[in-house]
Amino acid sequence: MRGSLVIAGLGPGNDALITPEVQDALDRATDIVGYIPYVARIAARPGLTLHPSDNRVEIDRSRLALDMACNGRQVVVVSSGDPSVFAMASAVFEAVEHGEPDWRDLDIQVLPGITAMLAASAACGAPLGHDFCAINLSDNLKPWDLIEKRLRLAGEADFAMAFYNPRSKSRPEGFAKALKTLQDTCNDARPIIFARNVSRPDQTINIVPLTEATPDMADMRTVVLLGSSRTRIIQRNGTPFVYTPRSVEG
Repeated sequence: MRGSLVIAGLGPGNDALITPEVQDALDRATDIVGYIPYVARIAARPGLTLHPSDNRVEIDRSRLALDMACNGRQVVVVSSGDPSVFAMASAVFEAVEHGEPDWRDLDIQVLPGITAMLAASAACGAPLGHDFCAINLSDNLKPWDLIEKRLRLAGEADFAMAFYNPRSKSRPEGFAKALKTLQDTCNDARPIIFARNVSRPDQTINIVPLTEATPDMADMRTVVLLGSSRTRIIQRNGTPFVYTPRSVEG
């Protein structure tokens, strides 16, 4: 009996932001596979087996899911945000490419979710309203020199930017280096937004000039957005609106 594999995004944290399509897949699943805190968001029920695992074992997690699907299970691999944005979709397809031939014939679907950068952008306006890029600041899977090069070139191109995994206990120095590169390249006071626990009850939004940003403003629960040179701030009572105009004069 052939099963199926769904790779689904749970959104940034608020269950109201899980799409109906993803919820339907969760309701039909026999097995949920994912990183421990993401699997913990799924309520136990009869007929459902949860398979939480630790960080940095994405390929092992993918192989487990693929094996279970080949054995007739209805498997859902969960990620936070969107599964294709620095998450499990790429890991599953990497396992498929280098794994068992039968895995290629499985029914595999990727169901999108609301990723943290879009939830953070919406929480303060539209800082990603024009051309932007997303960069993962973790050097666990790529060298720091490549991260630094991409930061510099994105700054020179005047993109707005979204940064994932800015600062962890095992990488305390990386975000300081990233800020230094951005401050040197951009050389202005464009807004930088620190959105922590976005969409959750304890969400915080901190907007400061790039020149005043410090590494301790971010941790692994923070997504960081940096405006372009044209990003605007609308002051008001409460959190300001931040947006990047849609047009650029020729």
